[in-house]
Amino acid sequence: MSDSAYEAIIGLEVHTHLMTRSKLFCGCSAGFGAGPNENVCPVCMGMPGVLPVLNRHAVELAIRAGLAAHCEIAPESIFARKSYFYPDLPKGYQISQYELPLCKGGYIELPAHSEGAEPRRIRLTRIHMEEDAGKNIHESDASLVDFNRSGVPLVEIVSEPDIRSADEAGAYLRELRSILRYIEATDGKMEEGGLRCDVNVSVRKRGASEFGVKTEIKNLNSFRFVEKAIEHEVARQIEILESGGRVAQETHLWDPVREVTRPMRSKEFANDYRYFPEPDLPPLRVSPDMVEAIKASMPELPADQRARFVRDLGLTAYEAAVLTQDRDLAAYFETMLATGLKNHRTAANWVMTEVLRAVNETARPLADAAPLAIESGQLLKLVETGAISLNAAKTAFAAMCKSGKGAGATVAELGLAQVSDEGAIAAACDKVIAAEAAKVAEYRGGRDKLFGFFVGQVMKAMGGKGNPKVVNEILKRKLNA
Repeated sequence: MSDSAYEAIIGLEVHTHLMTRSKLFCGCSAGFGAGPNENVCPVCMGMPGVLPVLNRHAVELAIRAGLAAHCEIAPESIFARKSYFYPDLPKGYQISQYELPLCKGGYIELPAHSEGAEPRRIRLTRIHMEEDAGKNIHESDASLVDFNRSGVPLVEIVSEPDIRSADEAGAYLRELRSILRYIEATDGKMEEGGLRCDVNVSVRKRGASEFGVKTEIKNLNSFRFVEKAIEHEVARQIEILESGGRVAQETHLWDPVREVTRPMRSKEFANDYRYFPEPDLPPLRVSPDMVEAIKASMPELPADQRARFVRDLGLTAYEAAVLTQDRDLAAYFETMLATGLKNHRTAANWVMTEVLRAVNETARPLADAAPLAIESGQLLKLVETGAISLNAAKTAFAAMCKSGKGAGATVAELGLAQVSDEGAIAAACDKVIAAEAAKVAEYRGGRDKLFGFFVGQVMKAMGGKGNPKVVNEILKRKLNA
């Protein structure tokens, strides 16, 4: 039986660090990059007799995430103790939320994958708050523990099993990270552990109503790993079922070198964690006024901005999706437009090619890799007015990325201004026509395609600085004389 006889059932649990200065229940720094065990205190080290104090800003950021994901914000939620034993969890339990989470329901809407297609909604079960554990570092002869991350505030975003492919899982994660970065709830730096994903995968025969037995794949920290792990796990489970076997409910780890999943332990159930209300924290009560104040401070979300770019600026769905993948990139584009550019799609294409190339080639943040957005806008205005050619603008932009100088100064310094003087262009045309008498005769005899050759020769004679529009007009007039 072919793989097409099966369908994948996928749910994701995404853990993301909240952008607070301090940890969830103590005043230690939540920043990344400190030396091992520098950002610790008796509270986050789980010393006896200490008491947690809830970080208000973390609650506000969690509510922002819930509002952005169309969740219901619970007026009262409860923190619970989730008990398990591991070296990076010094208390022997994690403070999390279980029965009464802060945010319930909601959905993430995926962008339409093609023109005219409908967007797809992935439902959410919940968004709840919890503290992070520490980090185990395994050496050849020892295992070390760094507790800097212990107690850093997280939200866990749990989806319903609505995802049906590795590609759709990747699209969901990219949209979710974009939303969280837009609302400044997280920086989403997966390489620093700021966003991690657990994947639940099962397969079933197409048309079946019951879910299959699922495998959980833990702690994936890149979109590519998530997609590859799902593809591998779906194929593994189908192979087991086709050979007459049964899929065991297990927790797996992803091996990125061999690109396989391998068993870690049998899957835990909720009762294995022995959840019970955290006795050292009162119920978290959120007033309607607090929710409304946070709602009023929310920025325009990626989906709304995409729709506006398509509706008001005439961009395609693809162009709008690329420009809104990052809030800073979208702001860069809009700042360029604010200089008075008339051709919105040319500006969009410039950002998608020249600006993103500068970011990708240097591997630096947008603010460091590219010139100021207003200078990029001024550079494109010079193209719109015919002062420079598009190729000259690309040359100037590359120089601006290195020097940090403005558009006007760079164009002048490199001598890139276009020549529109009709006398100078006519003289260059005359020179080319005199030098290419044989080809002129062929052109006048009916070989119209030679016109491009003459344009190229005139532009070469003018060092590439001739205004193409004026060159075409004068050259055509002279050749047809």
